[in-house]
Amino acid sequence: MVITKTRSPIRSNVGLKAVMAVTGIMLALFLIAHMLGNLKVFTGETSFDHYAHWLRDIGKPLLPGVWFLWILRTGLVVAVVAHITAATVLARRARAARPVKYAHRKKVNGSYAARTMRWGGVIILLFVIYHLLDLTTGTLNPVGDPSKPYGNVVADFAPERWYVTLFYTLAILAVGFHLRHGAYSAFRSLGQQTPRGERRARTAALVFAVLLCAGYLVVPFAVLTGLVS
Repeated sequence: MVITKTRSPIRSNVGLKAVMAVTGIMLALFLIAHMLGNLKVFTGETSFDHYAHWLRDIGKPLLPGVWFLWILRTGLVVAVVAHITAATVLARRARAARPVKYAHRKKVNGSYAARTMRWGGVIILLFVIYHLLDLTTGTLNPVGDPSKPYGNVVADFAPERWYVTLFYTLAILAVGFHLRHGAYSAFRSLGQQTPRGERRARTAALVFAVLLCAGYLVVPFAVLTGLVS
């Protein structure tokens, strides 16, 4: 008698795509919320500092200290790891399903974003590590004072630290390409597969990515140009 092992549904291609979709939505919602919080820098130092301190107090008195933030960060790390793992497994399976290589094979049709997901992911990962050491722990920040969030942001993107703004811009653009491709794929998965539907999906994904990138980039450039000081 031959005993066959059944693959867990979550490890199937459909399950892995579902993992990517769910974690992608979670990360996109976080990015939107984080962007809106960043924009409060334009309301002034007092308002922004109050908002930053409020984030640390979420959950009190049920949760002590900054536990809520660390629970949120842990959840985001799990989502990122699950997202990357699912994408990697799916990519390997796709390559394994096409073992024969042809000498003259046409390039696979796909957007620029789809073809640059790998290096874009590396940039994003490096940026997240730097961002945590900069504005979370304060290790790499010129001020690094948790009681002065506004001052930390202004010091971080000061004109003499233009290279930080450049790195931040590259990372956000990488996020934008990633979101554009991911949102387009999500819209197609929801049934937008007619020519008209695909055009709408491309437009919606592009608008979403551009708005999110603009929302993130306006802060460092406002500091760089002296609009926020």
